[in-house]
Amino acid sequence: MTITNLKKMKQDKNPISMLTAYDYPSAVLAEEAGLDVILVGDSLGNVVLGYDTTIPVTLDDMIYHTRAVARGAKNTFIVTDMPFMTYGIGRETTLRNAARLMQEGGAQALKLEGGTEIASEVEALVKAGIPVMGHIGLTPQSVHQLGGYKVQGKLEKEAQKLMEDAKALEAAGAFAIVLELVTEPIAEAISKELTIPTIGIGAGRGCDGQVLVYHDILQYSSPYMEKKMVKTYADIGSTIRSAISSYVNEVKAGAFPAEEHTFGAKPAAINHLYGAGEATNTNNGQASREESPKRDFVSNHS
Repeated sequence: MTITNLKKMKQDKNPISMLTAYDYPSAVLAEEAGLDVILVGDSLGNVVLGYDTTIPVTLDDMIYHTRAVARGAKNTFIVTDMPFMTYGIGRETTLRNAARLMQEGGAQALKLEGGTEIASEVEALVKAGIPVMGHIGLTPQSVHQLGGYKVQGKLEKEAQKLMEDAKALEAAGAFAIVLELVTEPIAEAISKELTIPTIGIGAGRGCDGQVLVYHDILQYSSPYMEKKMVKTYADIGSTIRSAISSYVNEVKAGAFPAEEHTFGAKPAAINHLYGAGEATNTNNGQASREESPKRDFVSNHS
């Protein structure tokens, strides 16, 4: 998969499938399932690191997790989020941070939140040879400025701004744009207006592809919060919890490990370790310490 392939998928009306992954095992499973794109999202702050928002996620966090995903999905196109305040503060800083994500993390492309206000930096990244995916609508890194996780594009002014942002990102060289929590009519209008793919998350059916969070589609969390924009495909959280509970109960009851989980040893190895079969003098049925030091050592330290 390349950015050229992704653009052709839009032209061919071949929907793009994208899912987040944050570590090696999830990346392996995602690739085996046949995903088009894996996103190492800064949403790892919420679902993996336990933060309330994505804001505390650092550049080093993203590099670490991207590196793990890249090892697990060697044949899948990997996009990585640039975290909060690693861009939008000057081209030189943006380029330096982007270079680390690409070189140390192993991503094929980067995703940045924002529209017209970051278009110049997107252009600089593209000119430097770094593929950029845009992200507009609900931008989690700006959640405090937005006043919470709200659907975008309900008002005419919001809809106009979204279209302006999308066009600015396309003009700057972005190869695709994520539309998050955008009303379906506006997302569809943007998708038709652009020549580059749009990837929706809570943006309806008119986008050129869809993205969801790994832990959401699998209910891999506790407690799990229902989300209108998410479809659950498996309840892995309950399965894992039940399995661990069974393990705890068996350990407490002495049922694990059973005989089939243990390993034996050859008699010669046992004899060598414990001194069995050595000549010993007995006195009233007790072995002599002088003649059986190994046996005494084990007995005294058992």
